[in-house]
Amino acid sequence: MDAILERMICATAWTMTPPAAYGPFHLIFTIVGFAVSFFLARRLRNLGDKGNRIVLLTCGLFLLVSEVYKQLFYYYFIGGRSYQWWIFPFQLCSVPMYLCIIAPLLKPGKLQKGMYNFMMIYNLLGGFMAFVEPSGIIHEYWTLTLHAFIWHMLLVFLGLYLALSNRAGKTMADYKAASVTFVVLCGIAFCINLLCWKPANGEINMFFVGPAKSSLIVFSWIAENLGWYVSTALYIPVVCLGAFLVFLPFHLLAKKKIS
Repeated sequence: MDAILERMICATAWTMTPPAAYGPFHLIFTIVGFAVSFFLARRLRNLGDKGNRIVLLTCGLFLLVSEVYKQLFYYYFIGGRSYQWWIFPFQLCSVPMYLCIIAPLLKPGKLQKGMYNFMMIYNLLGGFMAFVEPSGIIHEYWTLTLHAFIWHMLLVFLGLYLALSNRAGKTMADYKAASVTFVVLCGIAFCINLLCWKPANGEINMFFVGPAKSSLIVFSWIAENLGWYVSTALYIPVVCLGAFLVFLPFHLLAKKKIS
């Protein structure tokens, strides 16, 4: 069974010339994807609780299945039956895979609200930035590239859907709830990094909070010259600021509607 699975995964390793940043593939996918995401989010904005659960659970299950494929692809084909710890599924943009399944099953309350606001604000930021700086979603295999592009576009859809359906991103309390969730997840990610440090040989850096040096532009230089702890201390508030800039237009629009 294991050998059959390996052959099936390796059979999908279709090579491609990595699409250029801001080339035709990148631009067409981004423009069309954002347009479709906005259209669907607007069409679905009036769904009730049952419809909302169906949307989120469908997205969560799709992300889960596609992530299992990605993990198997890296394990069998890229790593030659060696687990690639750097793709452990707990990065900022990985979290919706869990929250889309957990949040709709919770009773309405602060915990669910925090998850909704995190997906709307922080994952909309993550999805948007992936298309602004696409080096992390461009690969030399069709399946990996499509997986990354579709995954991050789905984050854009989720953020827009939760915002337009008035389930998240309206008040300063919503931003606070999202940011508290982000900081808690950073703490969990740091614990994962420490627990897996030895088996990963230091090649794990969930949420880019250390103790491995950040691979992100600017922060990699800071980590190299001033230490990972300085990089982390600056990275977290910078992400919070970026999330606030994403939140602000929705907040102002919500205030305008109220007035």
